Amino acid sequence: MPELQTDVAIVGAGPAGLMLAHLVHNAGIDSVVIDNRSRDDIAHTHRAGILEAGSVRMLEAAGVDSRVHTAGHRHDGITIRVDGTSHLFDFPELVGESVWLYPQNEIFVDLAAARERTGRPIHYSVSDTRLGDIESERPWVAATTVDGEELRIEARYVVGSDGSRGPCRAMIPDTTRQRYFHEYPFAWFGILCEAPPSHEVLVYSRSERGFALISQRSDTVQRMYFQTSPGTDAADWSDDRIWTELQSRVAGPDGFELRTGTITDKTVLPFRSAVTEPMQHGSLFLAGDSAHTVPPTGAKGLNLAFADVSVLAPALISALKDSDAEALAGYSQTATKRVWKAQNFSYQMTRMLHADPGQDAFETKRSLGELHSILDSEHGRRYLAECYTGWPNG
Repeated sequence: MPELQTDVAIVGAGPAGLMLAHLVHNAGIDSVVIDNRSRDDIAHTHRAGILEAGSVRMLEAAGVDSRVHTAGHRHDGITIRVDGTSHLFDFPELVGESVWLYPQNEIFVDLAAARERTGRPIHYSVSDTRLGDIESERPWVAATTVDGEELRIEARYVVGSDGSRGPCRAMIPDTTRQRYFHEYPFAWFGILCEAPPSHEVLVYSRSERGFALISQRSDTVQRMYFQTSPGTDAADWSDDRIWTELQSRVAGPDGFELRTGTITDKTVLPFRSAVTEPMQHGSLFLAGDSAHTVPPTGAKGLNLAFADVSVLAPALISALKDSDAEALAGYSQTATKRVWKAQNFSYQMTRMLHADPGQDAFETKRSLGELHSILDSEHGRRYLAECYTGWPNG
C-alpha cells in the first residue's frame, strides 16, 4: 500500500479544498488532496457563479492565476422586480463593493492549475474513502486510486471539504455532532440556454405566479430559474412552455422581455438549508458543503466555503509553523457565526421572494411588506447590499 506522509490531508478537490491547499502551500506547509470525482467531472459541473468581493480578494492575495477579471464579469448590483416593477440595487453606491459573475467550475480550473504547478499530490477518481484515528495526533485517510491501488495518507490534520455526501462529516461522533436542517416547500426549475444576456445584472422577480431568477453564465450562455413544486418532472416541460412561464414572471409595464434561445439543460433543484456543528473534532476539520448548505437565493454557497478557508488556513499555519495548537480551537465557533448570518440572509431572501403554497393570506401579505420595507428604505437597501456583497472574511 503506497503511504504518504503529509501535514494536511484534504478530502475534496473542489474550490474549498484546493484554495486551502494553495494557501498552506504558500506558507511552506505540505498537503495531499484526494477526490472521488474525476478532474473532468468537477471542471464541467455548472454551479453557482457569483463571487463576493472578499472571495475575489482571496484569489488575488493568494497569487492564484485566476481569470476572474478577464473571463468573469463585474456586477455592480442586482435588480429586484416586484409585480413587474424594477428596483435596482447599486452596490458601489450603497456599500462601496461589487460582486463578480464567475462560474464555480472556472474557479476550479484556475485552482487545479495552480495546484498542478506546485507538483504536490492530487488524486482524482478515488473510491472507498475512509478515515481513522481522528482523535489522535496522527489521523489517516485511505482510499482506492483510479488504478485500483490502495492509498494511505498519514497527516497531522485532516480537512473534510468533500461536500454534503462525503464521509468526513459522519466521523464526528453522534454524541457531539448536531445537524440543523430545514426543507423549503418549493424547488427551482433551472435551465441553461444559448442566448445573450437579458439584463446587465441578475434579476430577482416576485410575481403572483411565483419567483424567477434571470441569471447569467457568459456572453452566450445564460442560466435562468423559476419556482416550482419539488415533484416537478423536467421532462414534462417543453421549451415553449418554459419560455412562456419565465416571461410571465418578469413581465411588467416597462415591457421587459427575455432574450431566448436553445435550451441545453433542464434540472429541478430542491431547496434545503443545513448546518453541522461543531465543524471540528480532534484532528478533523470541515469546510464548505460538508458542514453547511444554503439555498442559492442569496448566492452564498461557494462564498461560505471560501470564508471557512479564510479562517482555517491561518489557524493551520499557526498550529504547524508556530506549534500553536490553540489557534485551531476556535475555528468552528468563528466559522459558524458567519454561516448562520448567511443562513439568515438566504432564508430571508427566499421567503421574501417566493410564494409559499402552504401559507395563508396574512403571511403572504406580511412577506411582501418585509420586502417593501427593504426596497423603500435606504438603510434596508444598504443592509441587503452588505449581505449580498459579503461581510469581511476571517
